[in-house]
Amino acid sequence: MTCLSAVYELDCFLLLLIRYIINLHAMFDRLSEKVSRSLKNLSGKGKITESNISQAIEDVRMGLLEADVSYPVVQSLVDSIKAKALGEEVLLGVSPDQQFIKILNDELVRLLGSENPQIPFAGKGRPTVIMLMGLQGTGKTTTAAKLAKYLRDECSRMPLLVPADLSRPAAVEQLQSLGEEHGLKVFTSEQTNPASVCVEALKKVKQQEIAADTVIFDTAGRLAIDEPLMQELALIQEKTQPNWVLYALDAMAGQDALTVAKTFHRHVAFDSVVLTKMDGDARGGAAISVLQQTGKPIAFLGMGEKIENLELVHPDRLASRILGMGDIVSLVERAQKAIDEKQAQKMAAKLRKNTFDLNDFQEQLESVKKMGSMQDLVGFLPGGAKMKQALAGGMPEKEMAKTQAIICGMTPQERRNPKLINGSRRLRIANGSGVTVAEVNRMLKQFMQAKTMMSRLSKMGMKGLRRGGMQF
Repeated sequence: MTCLSAVYELDCFLLLLIRYIINLHAMFDRLSEKVSRSLKNLSGKGKITESNISQAIEDVRMGLLEADVSYPVVQSLVDSIKAKALGEEVLLGVSPDQQFIKILNDELVRLLGSENPQIPFAGKGRPTVIMLMGLQGTGKTTTAAKLAKYLRDECSRMPLLVPADLSRPAAVEQLQSLGEEHGLKVFTSEQTNPASVCVEALKKVKQQEIAADTVIFDTAGRLAIDEPLMQELALIQEKTQPNWVLYALDAMAGQDALTVAKTFHRHVAFDSVVLTKMDGDARGGAAISVLQQTGKPIAFLGMGEKIENLELVHPDRLASRILGMGDIVSLVERAQKAIDEKQAQKMAAKLRKNTFDLNDFQEQLESVKKMGSMQDLVGFLPGGAKMKQALAGGMPEKEMAKTQAIICGMTPQERRNPKLINGSRRLRIANGSGVTVAEVNRMLKQFMQAKTMMSRLSKMGMKGLRRGGMQF
């Protein structure tokens, strides 16, 4: 499926995402809301001046500070935006607020790193060695398994997970359990020294006793930095010479995260950051502070507890999402992985012919669930922060499950032709699915609205969506 065809097929269920996904979590969504509000003052201006962007600049500053970005980094960004924006003539055909957003977007991309971090795979015949480190509780072990799955599925690699955390109870067992559950190789050893375990695993891979081309060390952490930990990590690094060292940073960590990261980097230099727990109540600004203070880019975002919830960072796409402009390309990539191409084409044809029924609706809900966390997906859509406000009080995952239960309570004939569902049938469906008649009525009404709007969007395509074919 090409990107363009995937975008076209994606139109067919964008409405379902918007109808059923609430509680958006996206890094700096409050920044997006504040900037959008203040930029209204720029409308109709012929030039960007200090007076008409002062509120927007202040909202950028406060949004970043509230997101736990360190003050020096915030001030540097704000000064740069000011210097580029002040006195800027408004281009013909471009509104002042759009021009300011462009300047802000460019600066955020610069702040996040202009290029996507590349995994430095070793040359042919040599295993690539990746070392994962960080404080205890950052989710390193789960992230190690996520990374192994990503390398296997997305990069066609043969990863070997090496449990080098011998100090935390059950750490080895946790990694072995994750490996067994997802078909990932996990190294076992009788060694009691972490560095010896890593050296032994690497030796067996090099001697082709174990079939692997990538070795991932899941190292130990502590609740706080101490000298024995630094010595242990430095010894592993010295004896194995990793190609890539990843530092796991908890997205919910505050300003202390910068001090901890700088200490790690000073004792055991790392190459990139993986930001974990982005699905929680995270502000994530500490990651930008770490990036600016160490010069090391954010490579991955951990977006949930499931092993597939690891997202490669694209600075330009992330900046777009921060500013509420969406990231359709990343959403399409998720859709391509979760949705069968033939099924998507079949569904699009049904929408165009207006033959979309409740069986198809059920399939679409399942497809959306495969794409990832409900809390995360709407952040990929243009105006994601506004959609969150519009959908406040809507249906979370448990309500989606209730919708599916209602559909399962219908007969095949009723699913194919909802117009058959009269009062007595609605009562039977409600009793059979454990809901009220009012909830059955609401679901059927939402289905008909969704069917109408999705049919319209399917005909208009993405251009229609961008022109405002979908209103809130």
